[in-house]
Amino acid sequence: MNHDTKKILDGTLRVFNEKGIKFTMDDIAHELSMSKKTIYQHFHDKEDMVLKLVDYLFDGIKEEERKVVEDTSLSTVDKIRRILGVMPQSYTTLDFEKLYLLRNKYPKVYKKVEDRLETGWEQTILLLEQGKKEGCVRDISIPILKMMLEASLEQFFRRDVLVRNGISYQEGLQHVVDILVDGIVRK
Repeated sequence: MNHDTKKILDGTLRVFNEKGIKFTMDDIAHELSMSKKTIYQHFHDKEDMVLKLVDYLFDGIKEEERKVVEDTSLSTVDKIRRILGVMPQSYTTLDFEKLYLLRNKYPKVYKKVEDRLETGWEQTILLLEQGKKEGCVRDISIPILKMMLEASLEQFFRRDVLVRNGISYQEGLQHVVDILVDGIVRK
């Protein structure tokens, strides 16, 4: 990804956090002090921009997961807890709970979010299997654990439960991870 595309996506994140999905290309241009023509050199339209933004967000999450896995100072259980709830520092202010609005207005983007939630589990599965071998994780069904976490996160996007309850996406994710991990760790 080139520098300009990254700059535009970072600006889009800021504008999305402020205005939600109702942002316009004019809003992005204003935020970046850039012409819409320049933005359209990188993105066909708003939907294309948001599709690429989803990949940008999830690619950042995968990079953070890699860092967790490579951190030799963490125990296997600590790595599992962190990898399940990983959130890049640059996304901590992102208003993820607004993503539930994507479902009706941008079904293709919403589908991409769902697809990205359901893929890329290889590192997590390896850590869970390692935890089983070490004896610090009970003999659980990894596909069921994966389904439980995916279903929880998908509900965050399908319903406005976070917004209604004044819970940030990051707080909701941490609650889910705490419940899942504390339920699988041997005492």
